[in-house]
Amino acid sequence: MAATSFLPQEIIRRKRDGAELAPFEIGQMIAGLTDGRVTEGQAAAFAMAVFFRDMNTAERVALTEAMRDSGSVLDWSNLPGPALDKHSTGGVGDTVSLMLAPAVAACGGFVPMISGRGLGHTGGTLDKLDSVPGYMTQPDNAMFRKVVREAGCAIIGQTADLAPADKRLYGIRDVTATVESVPLITASILSKKLAAGLQGLAMDVKTGSGAFMPTRERSRELAQSLVAVANGAGLKTTALITDMDAPLADVAGNALEVRYAIDYLTGARREARMHEVTLALGAEMLVLGNLATSLIDGRQRMERAISSGAAAEAFQRMISALGGPHDLITRPSAHLAAAPVVRELTAPEAGFVSAIDTRAVGIAVVELGGGRARAQDAIDPAVGLTALAGIGAPVGPGRPLAVIHARDEATFARAAARLIEAYGLAAEAVPATPRTIVERITA
Repeated sequence: MAATSFLPQEIIRRKRDGAELAPFEIGQMIAGLTDGRVTEGQAAAFAMAVFFRDMNTAERVALTEAMRDSGSVLDWSNLPGPALDKHSTGGVGDTVSLMLAPAVAACGGFVPMISGRGLGHTGGTLDKLDSVPGYMTQPDNAMFRKVVREAGCAIIGQTADLAPADKRLYGIRDVTATVESVPLITASILSKKLAAGLQGLAMDVKTGSGAFMPTRERSRELAQSLVAVANGAGLKTTALITDMDAPLADVAGNALEVRYAIDYLTGARREARMHEVTLALGAEMLVLGNLATSLIDGRQRMERAISSGAAAEAFQRMISALGGPHDLITRPSAHLAAAPVVRELTAPEAGFVSAIDTRAVGIAVVELGGGRARAQDAIDPAVGLTALAGIGAPVGPGRPLAVIHARDEATFARAAARLIEAYGLAAEAVPATPRTIVERITA
């Protein structure tokens, strides 16, 4: 098919009827999406055809590469070490990126992490960093490169010239009920990671009540697709399926999670579940970048980087280099906003936590103002939750379900009602949350 005879409706018809699309057909569709030759209606029809008819691995690779090539592709070949990254499908209390990026940097990797904002009930890494005064989440490419080279890591937002086709297609998927399509999710995530010019990628695919894919089967399907397509496109990738049937940390909220990350990096407190995910993903990244000989070696290197304070130093370098306070690590309270209403929430009756609707916990943070009900909503960095009780924890007088950080009494009351509904209680002790790392997926 010559370029002059490009007819989007014919490609849509072929996919609608279950045909396998050739790479050049997919490339034409994405090029048309980028330059405007494909209309909103045609893009919506294409997304719906893919949703119902699926794509095989070769089609998914072609779609991902076409979306990558719709904009600029970064080149990190002049760095003295590998460019590595991690991506999470999102959860509640998932602050891993803030600790992981500097820890990997302290082990000799370079982490040009392009992150996103909160989506629905899930927190966004950029929203967390926006709570740091002066921090630039949208630097130009020259600044991005400079910070990665000098600090070892930089966590920023997607620039307009990285995978622009993804931005348009995502907006269409959002309003056409096609967000859940595994081929489209895969291409959306990986097109940006491929455009970032990485040499290794660790995927954190969540499963459970707070996950985008709540069932184990759907989480495995997505993880397998991500690993197969990324490796098919030349990016070494592994995936971990991790538990999100409870918040990963006992904290949820933007400035509160930055403070949590600082406490973790400085050794003030390190929760076991958060530590396990951070070490496991870091080990995967180090092995992918040939900075560790095995996952055991990678975990040991990560442990040393964190316990020695080298990771905390790398975090502070990144914050300072991107415009944040030079003493954030040592004086976080001087820079991070605090809510005016901070009060414990007591359970309606004594007992033990038997189940948590983690999505509802995330919604409680949104209702406090710590997330967005609409894309244009402003976020209150100070609000959120701390001391969240975990599975198996005793609750009752003197043992709160959580501490709520609210802007006013009305939002406190709404969050309190949501949290009480989110927690299931039992009269007798129940086992704690099962293992955090559920499964490992390799090429």
